[in-house]
Amino acid sequence: MEYEGIGGLLAFVLGWLLAQTGKLIGDMISVRRPLTFKEVVDCFVRSGGMPSGHTASFVALITFFAIKNGLFANITVLALAMGIIVIYDAVNVRYAVGEQGKMLNVMAMDGKLKKKLKVVEGHTVPQAIVGGLIGLMVGIITGCVL
Repeated sequence: MEYEGIGGLLAFVLGWLLAQTGKLIGDMISVRRPLTFKEVVDCFVRSGGMPSGHTASFVALITFFAIKNGLFANITVLALAMGIIVIYDAVNVRYAVGEQGKMLNVMAMDGKLKKKLKVVEGHTVPQAIVGGLIGLMVGIITGCVL
């Protein structure tokens, strides 16, 4: 396919977009009121939460490349390696940093620190699994249609 890169990009973006839309729906259900424009934008740029947009986008890309080029093609293996790094980081490193940030903010409220820190959340394993299922679905659909 001459425009295979565009198909991979489309799979990646659609995986992320569907995951972030899932977060938006979850937010609307939890607050039980219409969200403001600022809350909607925040939902689409926020990291962490259910489902994992990181996982959804990379699994969609990996699946697309596997369908188009084969499981052991160079581009598929490269996408898989990058995906493993990103998903590992989201579930382990960023999750731990987010938890530490929350604890530091508790200390800030107790007066032990001068200011609160911005907390960037990571993902739990269930959030990554749901993101992976979304990505798999998007990758199969884009891989078969494009």
